[in-house]
Amino acid sequence: MVFPEQVDWRSARAITATIVLAVLALVPVVAIALDQAFYITLAARIVIFALGACALNLVLGYGGLVSFGHALYVGLGAYAVGIMAFHGMTNGWLHLAVTLALCGVIGWITGLICLRCQGIGFIMITLAFAQMFYFLGVSLKQYGGDDGMQVASRSDFAPLSIEGNAALYYFALALLFATLYLSWRLVHARFGRVLRAAKSNARRMRVLGFPILRYQVTAYVVSGCLCGIAGLLLANLTRFASPAYAYWTVSGDLVVMVMLGGIATVVGPVIGAAVYVILETVVAGYTEHWMIITGPVIVLIALLARRGLYGFVLR
Repeated sequence: MVFPEQVDWRSARAITATIVLAVLALVPVVAIALDQAFYITLAARIVIFALGACALNLVLGYGGLVSFGHALYVGLGAYAVGIMAFHGMTNGWLHLAVTLALCGVIGWITGLICLRCQGIGFIMITLAFAQMFYFLGVSLKQYGGDDGMQVASRSDFAPLSIEGNAALYYFALALLFATLYLSWRLVHARFGRVLRAAKSNARRMRVLGFPILRYQVTAYVVSGCLCGIAGLLLANLTRFASPAYAYWTVSGDLVVMVMLGGIATVVGPVIGAAVYVILETVVAGYTEHWMIITGPVIVLIALLARRGLYGFVLR
């Protein structure tokens, strides 16, 4: 692996990223000072969806692969927690291991199938796999079927405890930081350079002798595993697992977050997730038809900031 180049911490890119991450780190402190516990829950949703958006960005932003099936892995992570907790297994490390194993194996199998196609074919096959899991979840009547299932207790990551919302938030934030660092290392290493080059001209890279499919499948599997972790955290936050987590609209939300924040940027999806979740929460507080209002707002932002909000701030 090639080591990434030295970071210029005085650059606008580094300063903006530092400010965004510092604000996220201070949210529980401010929320406790203001006696507003709801802000911690809201920020936890932002962090969890930011993790999922960063995962999708690996294949969408750097690989040029538009996936509408990443909700599948969010659902797998949520049900790994829900089903195991239902049977009395609350060990969080076991939940994490099962989530990574399921997402890794299913990501590898579906990735080999999906990546044989390009363009709209790839989009539709990823969407089909996600919908298959959604209907599988609906059919599991023992685990609540279409209504979903309650998670009796949060995962036990002994010696860590995530029973409190603040503890869960910092646990999720630590995983987000790890995901951002992993993304940064990958995209600046040989792996990321080949992936980005294949996005620009896959035929030329094959002629040069690079096994493009192997790189793309690896990126797809890593992305799916990270989305599975996001699903695990979401189930712990809401204490609920539902087939809705695997519905295609969740994949659409992640795509919007990536595009909104800044595609093919490490920190952009975090900004996109924050803006999207906050906008949804604020507008939904006034009307149940919040999508009618947020839709045009997102389109307007996309028109004014074609490189995403992160690119707009840097410019």
